[in-house]
Amino acid sequence: MGVYIGNLSYDVTEADMSGVFAEYGTVKRVTLPTDRETGRVRGFAFVDLSSDDEEQAAIEALDGAEWMGRDLRVNKAKPRESNR
Repeated sequence: MGVYIGNLSYDVTEADMSGVFAEYGTVKRVTLPTDRETGRVRGFAFVDLSSDDEEQAAIEALDGAEWMGRDLRVNKAKPRESNR
């Protein structure tokens, strides 16, 4: 499912995210949504690690931690709801 990371700096890159989460396991994918009009990072991301245990370790270590001047919100990602 993955990990949701909120309250990110607008200067964050996929490489930054991979570097931080690699401390907790194997990073399979980083998704860093950008604004369609400005191209700027939207302030949140999703990271997929190779196991639930690695994801849980990252959540416990990083939720509430300060990084790049912001207090991170880190939790289990929820399934995307359809807009129908």
